[in-house]
Amino acid sequence: MPGFQISGSEEEVLVPTQRVLVTGATGLLGRAVCREFQSSGWSVIGTGFRRARPRLLRCDLTDEDAVRGLLQEYTPDVIVHCAAERRPDVVERHTEAAVNLNVHATSMLAKEAAACGAFLIYISSDYVFDGRNPPYGEDDSPNPLNVYGRSKLEGERETLRHCPGAVVLRVPVLFGEVESVMESAVTSLWTKVETTESCTLDHCQQRFPTDTRDVATVCRQLSERAREDPSIRGVFHFSAKEQMTKYEMAVSIAQAFNLPSHHLIPLTEQPAAAAALRPMNSQLNCSRLELLGLSVTPRPFTSAITDALWPFTPDKRWRQTVFH
Repeated sequence: MPGFQISGSEEEVLVPTQRVLVTGATGLLGRAVCREFQSSGWSVIGTGFRRARPRLLRCDLTDEDAVRGLLQEYTPDVIVHCAAERRPDVVERHTEAAVNLNVHATSMLAKEAAACGAFLIYISSDYVFDGRNPPYGEDDSPNPLNVYGRSKLEGERETLRHCPGAVVLRVPVLFGEVESVMESAVTSLWTKVETTESCTLDHCQQRFPTDTRDVATVCRQLSERAREDPSIRGVFHFSAKEQMTKYEMAVSIAQAFNLPSHHLIPLTEQPAAAAALRPMNSQLNCSRLELLGLSVTPRPFTSAITDALWPFTPDKRWRQTVFH
């Protein structure tokens, strides 16, 4: 029976499992969120679109009828909305498609979540802030510098307007188990590290690279607490604590894999090539989660980035010997 699992007792009692719907389940964060909920005994329904694959539902989130039908059929207890166009330069160039997904699809999903009584978590971004006066608390005024940041802020407003019991979870730049190193702005630095050719890397903009596994755990903990406590609503921040520029991340990656870093050159002027402006330091104050006991201790960058990148090393066997 869908949504139910047989307990191990002699009486074979049917125990209802909580259902979570994860949008963008094929993406970097969505995959981690699915794994986290599954490993905690939840029944997981994942949706994808362009990268839909077996065991996931193909759903165009910009199609209102498709979204309504999906929620009516699966009646999730929780929705974690990870699907988004999250590449600022792509948003700048393809604004209409990005706004359609980041704002309009979010608005529809929030309306349908409210209608079916599901607890909604909308994943937002530290890019809603301009980066001039960090750290930023949940109540600080957003002032996005680029179209991506504006689209995420609009998504936040639509979420809370149509589904007042929802949670907006703002997170910084993410990395984790990637299918290609280019899937995250953090793991993509591997291409600079593993070459011996000199290359410049930004050493101005301060970032807080955060492991998707930690974000996924926070999403699950918020979902479980919200079932008992309706005050779990509104805006929350979660971020790792280590402050690093792209140059510092690359050097850390080189050190983690015992590779040279002398070919990496810190660029201390703002790069002109980017289509979208980035905030200089959009550090998030995460005390609201921490005070409620809903935060997690972030994984150290060095060990987390090693987990993410070791499959892309020329000889993967060095890692396998650790486990076998």
